[in-house]
Amino acid sequence: MKKDFLELKIDICSFTFLISILPNTHSRSKSSGKTSGATSHEVEKPSTLEVSKWKKIVSEFEKPSIWKSSWQLVSTLGLYLLTWSLIYLNYSKGGPWYYYLPLILAGAGLTVRIFIIFHDCGHQSFFKKKKLNQIFGFITGTFAFTTFKHWTWEHNVHHATVGDIDRRGMGDVWTLMVDEYLALSKFQRLGYRIWRHPLFLFGFAPTYIFLVRERFPAPTASPANRKAVICTNIALLSLMTLGCIIFGSFIFLLFQLFIISVAATAGVWLFYVQHQFEGVYWERHEHWEYTSAALDGSSFYKLPKILQWFTGNIGFHHLHHLSTKIPNYNLEACHNSHPAFSNVTKLTLFSSFKCMHFRLWDESQKELITWKQFKAIRGEREASLA
Repeated sequence: MKKDFLELKIDICSFTFLISILPNTHSRSKSSGKTSGATSHEVEKPSTLEVSKWKKIVSEFEKPSIWKSSWQLVSTLGLYLLTWSLIYLNYSKGGPWYYYLPLILAGAGLTVRIFIIFHDCGHQSFFKKKKLNQIFGFITGTFAFTTFKHWTWEHNVHHATVGDIDRRGMGDVWTLMVDEYLALSKFQRLGYRIWRHPLFLFGFAPTYIFLVRERFPAPTASPANRKAVICTNIALLSLMTLGCIIFGSFIFLLFQLFIISVAATAGVWLFYVQHQFEGVYWERHEHWEYTSAALDGSSFYKLPKILQWFTGNIGFHHLHHLSTKIPNYNLEACHNSHPAFSNVTKLTLFSSFKCMHFRLWDESQKELITWKQFKAIRGEREASLA
């Protein structure tokens, strides 16, 4: 047990350290748990693909298209600005309040899509040229309230450590082992329970992350990353000032709060269901393996087409973790290119809600468990620790 890690995370009075983010089938041990229609007897398991084999398969889809990327960027930002224009038009003409709801949802959805473009720029997969990724990563990051350079550093750590029990702590959803939870004080357990409660995790936390936490660098950030946060804050302040001048302070700040809050909640939810689901792969570092962590440690979130568009195909998360060089617009084609890529944990919009009940990792059973499951094994575990 890593005492320093626990003490850092338990400091619930410091939300900057507490919040470090931003999830129905069993992908490995239960063949009946597949929702994709393929069983392990019919096709090769993805995590058993030889590295040379899957690298050859995905390499075809790792080439960004300047035309596709440019169109996605221009059309998304254009629709985002159009949404703001319609909000202002409705406000200036005294239109009915219920016109705002679809506009807020559209604005939030487009903010998520902007974030996906920003995300691809961070992986250097949106454009071939590094400079273009840096320029448009900074621009889209400002619209998404996120520092490009600093977030990319944290996110790369997430990709390098996902599913690794011994390297938790950056860019992931705070999750304790059963034994770690039992070692906490009552006050610390309360803090953890609050953090893992859906009302906090998907209510307060997302808005806090993007509006407050992203305004400050991580304690271990380099001088360059700290400078990047300052530059983004200045750019964001300038963007907010311009918005207030064009649309008026009240309407702009009010609706910006609504839009970023909905977008942030959607983003945190997406990240959560992609790595907190039944059958997810977690191992100690000495047994951790990259391909298994990518394909068994990330879900395939099959969303309705309209939501798939707004979320930039990020539901094909298993392939994104297999190769971060695949642009978002190539993920679905890559997924369809080999039957093994369908033989993974598949979540639907409806089934994913079951994932919000997971609270702890049971290392002996190698599975995420609920508070109800924890209650059933608590006595036995406490006795083993005595």
